[in-house]
Amino acid sequence: MSPLKKPASGGEGLYLNRELSWLEFNERVLEQARSSATPLLERLRFLSIFESNLDEFFMVRVSGLIEQFESGVIERSPDGLTPNDQLARISETATPLRRQAAEVYAEVMQSLAAEKIAIRRFTDLTEKQQADLSERFRQEVFPLLTPLILSPAPSVPFISNRSLNLAVLLRDGQDVRIARIKVPSILARALAIPRTKYEFVLAEDLIAEHLDLMFPGVEVQGSWQFRVIRDADVELREIEAADLIASIEETLRLRRFGDPVLLQVEDRMPEDVRDKLMHLLNLEPDDVQVLTGLLDFAVLSEIARIDRPDLRFPPHAPFVSDRLSTSTALFETIREQDVLVHHPYDSFRCVEAFVASAHTDPDVIGIKQTLYRVGKESPIVESLLSAAEDGKQVAAMVELKARFDESNNLIWARTLEQAGVHVTYGFADLKTHSKLCLVVRRETEGVKTYAHIGTGNYNPLTSRTYTDLGLFTCDPEITQDISELFNYLTGFSKQGTYRQLLVAPVNLREGILERIKREVAAQKATGKGRIIFKVNSLVDPEAIDALYAASQSGVQIDLIVRGICCLRPGRKGVSETIRVRSIVGQFLEHSRAYFFGNSGDPEVLIGSADLMRRNLDRRVEVLCPVRDPNLIQLVLENVLEPALKDNQQAWSLDEFGDYHRVESNGEPPFSSQNWLMANPASKSISAQPRRRRKSPRSW
Repeated sequence: MSPLKKPASGGEGLYLNRELSWLEFNERVLEQARSSATPLLERLRFLSIFESNLDEFFMVRVSGLIEQFESGVIERSPDGLTPNDQLARISETATPLRRQAAEVYAEVMQSLAAEKIAIRRFTDLTEKQQADLSERFRQEVFPLLTPLILSPAPSVPFISNRSLNLAVLLRDGQDVRIARIKVPSILARALAIPRTKYEFVLAEDLIAEHLDLMFPGVEVQGSWQFRVIRDADVELREIEAADLIASIEETLRLRRFGDPVLLQVEDRMPEDVRDKLMHLLNLEPDDVQVLTGLLDFAVLSEIARIDRPDLRFPPHAPFVSDRLSTSTALFETIREQDVLVHHPYDSFRCVEAFVASAHTDPDVIGIKQTLYRVGKESPIVESLLSAAEDGKQVAAMVELKARFDESNNLIWARTLEQAGVHVTYGFADLKTHSKLCLVVRRETEGVKTYAHIGTGNYNPLTSRTYTDLGLFTCDPEITQDISELFNYLTGFSKQGTYRQLLVAPVNLREGILERIKREVAAQKATGKGRIIFKVNSLVDPEAIDALYAASQSGVQIDLIVRGICCLRPGRKGVSETIRVRSIVGQFLEHSRAYFFGNSGDPEVLIGSADLMRRNLDRRVEVLCPVRDPNLIQLVLENVLEPALKDNQQAWSLDEFGDYHRVESNGEPPFSSQNWLMANPASKSISAQPRRRRKSPRSW
């Protein structure tokens, strides 16, 4: 591999900053809310997603940088910035971005007013409406409120993470105090105004108008909203595997009390009150966002669900193939050919039927499953429970360290254990992020194993909004690899080689880098080196360096990266043949697919791994080859090429880290997601005549 040529202009290095690249991604989410092409209620939903993303960014990424800075860490990121440099850049970028979101919110609400959908101030209502809401306040809201004195106080009450609060300034003679009232999260925050259909008053406004009931006999001089974002990136301590559950429970407890990292206040708040809050929380001015309009966009997801389908994306009905909808037909189809599905364009019911077969199919005698994020209600887990209660052999690898899903996964793990499922929790030092299900079936020819390998979680809710790929196969080399991987996950195995799978942290990094080198060799031999990757994030410096080297050899490279991308495309002498694009649309792009031209014998891998250090070195990840040539072509034609053709929801990245909307340039408008709704992958399976599985050696 030839040495990398360093960029000579602008004093900029080879890599874009990870944190700023993530903020660029969230700006693209905000653009979905800004766009007039997005239906109005969907624009509210994207605003809610934008804010939730930003909260988590501060809770995890910013808190980690603060910890590095306070610990005296001066190690620079790959792009050459210290933790303090990055914190300064984030502050310069994130606050203006949140203020832009406030402007978008005001614009959207103005448009919704024409549809008679509005958030109104309590003071603007009729006397009758005010009286009705005041009575509702006394009956439903007042009993839940707990005023607490913040200053002066013997001890500062704890202000919970992401909660919406009112800072209330009180005067009793010469005695001046600041109290805090938390807006109850257990109640709906958008309260319907009586005798209107789609008009609301916000709970915080209603509370602010009734403070005299909370503080009788005391002068209320004003109230202002604020929020606190806290560090939620609590790391597991060094533990033995036997202590994993106890450590997870301790992590959940500590996360509630993480240090504050951000204070958001409304712009009407007096400077002295803001400074007092900042002092109480031990924050600096750079840690404060002064915002206009609505604080906490989470309420917008409530309003976005109102019954106005004309203001949302048209409903999408996933395609259901008869040959995949029942376990009997599904196993018969998989015996004849590998099956590729693409959610949400293809129904998730085939995956549920595959797992449900452990319970409903008398020929199924065992099942093994990885569980990462399954949701609070899970037909998948219910099937595993039923199968175990029927006496079938069921094993589940439940990842307790899935951030923000630890509590839910712990509940499911205990429920599975009680039903007789063999439950393991993986490793203290590695997250098991792979998405695998193995079914063992007794058939006429003997015992046969079937597998599902996915790019997304076994979660029916996210399957409706995340784009993900799933491969069903009974290829003995793949199923044997998966069986041995489960032995590694559930037992004491040191598996070091696999027939077909690339498994992190064993051989996945090496496998990807070797394949990139192979394209370099093909380029030198034939001039036809070709790489297309579709991933969520591209951060790993070694992988980026390999792609740079491939580009310098002339390999044509297209990267479809939804979120963070630290690679600089199109830089002269470094990455001239690399193009990077991102698609942000109705669905969250979540599928991972790796295409290599391989000198005319193309290879495709799908799986759970992004090109990040954590995925390649600190997680159990799987990439699985798509071995059927017909399915390789299907991935190319139904996943990768539509994304590269998109001129409606696609953004291109330039060498300086800026994203630009892809223009149609006279071409017909083309949305990859809209096209895929009409062309799901499994529709081609239903249309094909049944055929025998091709031997891998025949192609």
